[in-house]
Amino acid sequence: MQINQHARLSVAPMMDWTDRHCRHFHRLLSEHALLYTEMVTSAALVRGQALHLLDHTLSDHPVALQLGGSDPGELAEAARIGAEAGYCEINLNVGCPSDRVQSGCFGAVLMERPALVAECVAAMQRAVDVPVTVKCRIGVDAQDPSVVLPEFLAHIVRAGCERVIIHARKAWLQGLSPKENRDIPPLDYDLVRQMKGLFPNLHISINGGITSLDQAQEFLDGGLDGVMIGRAAYQDPAAILCEADPRIFGTGEASLPEEAVLQMLPYIEDHLSQGGKLGQITRHMLGLFTGRPGARAWRRMLSEGAHRPGAGTDLVREALQQIAPREDCRKVG
Repeated sequence: MQINQHARLSVAPMMDWTDRHCRHFHRLLSEHALLYTEMVTSAALVRGQALHLLDHTLSDHPVALQLGGSDPGELAEAARIGAEAGYCEINLNVGCPSDRVQSGCFGAVLMERPALVAECVAAMQRAVDVPVTVKCRIGVDAQDPSVVLPEFLAHIVRAGCERVIIHARKAWLQGLSPKENRDIPPLDYDLVRQMKGLFPNLHISINGGITSLDQAQEFLDGGLDGVMIGRAAYQDPAAILCEADPRIFGTGEASLPEEAVLQMLPYIEDHLSQGGKLGQITRHMLGLFTGRPGARAWRRMLSEGAHRPGAGTDLVREALQQIAPREDCRKVG
C-alpha cells in the first residue's frame, strides 16, 4: 500500500500527545492509518542536534515526521536528517497558532507568506526522496480564506507539493489561545471541498472537528482524498482506529482493544527495563475503553497507580480485568 493510500485516514500531529509511545500503541489498533510525530523544529535537529526526537521503530510505520520552521536551507537539512532516520514523509507545519511558533516565524503565520512556504517546500524536496507535504489552515486573522487558500495552494503546487492537509478553520493569531483556535473559529468544510475542484491533481486531506469514521467516510465518498483526525483519535482511539482498516482501507478485521493492551505489555516491559516510567506510556491508553463498562475503573487505576514506585505491567493487567467483556468486539458498522 502506497503512502497516499495510507493517508486516506491519518492521526494528526499533536504536541505532547503523539510521541513514540502513543504511535506504537495506535499502530497496534490500525495497521494502515498514517501516523504523525509531534512537531519537531528544524532548529532542534540542525542546530540543537536533538536527534533523540526522531526515535521510532520500523514496526510503527507508516510514520510521517512533521517539521516546524521557515528557513529553507535549515528545513532542507532537517528533512534530510528525518528521511535518513527512516520517516516515509516529511510534513511542513503551516497551521500551529501558538505564540512560541509565531515568534519563530513558522506555523500558521506562514499562511501570510505563501512564496516563502513554496521556497521551503522546494528546498526540502531537493533534499529528500520521500514525499514533502504541507499541513495548513484556511487562513489567518483578517484574511479572506476564499481568496487566500487557493493562492496559497497554487504556490505550493508550483513548488512540487502533491499532498496537503487542510485544517478547515482559520487561525486567529491575535486574540485566541492555541486551545481556543481548535474550537472557536468556524469550520468551513465546503471551502476545502472547493479546493479539490480547483486542484484535482492535488491529494487533499481534511482536518478539523471530525469525530467519527462515519464522518470520515462521508468526506471520502464526497471526493476528498483523505481525512485527518486529531483529538477524537487520541481520546477515544478504539472508536476511530479499531475499525479503520476494514471500513476505510477495505482490508482485514477490526482490531480488539483488549488484544492491543496485551500486545503493549512487552513494549512496556522493555521501556521500564531502560529506566522509563509506566505513566509515560499508559497516559496514552486511558481512553481506550471509552463507553465500555469498567472504563472509569481502568482510567482511575492507571492514572493513580502508574506513577507509583515499582508500577509495571501487573498494574496494566489488573486494570484490564476491570473491563467487562463483550460478546462481539469485531462488529463493523
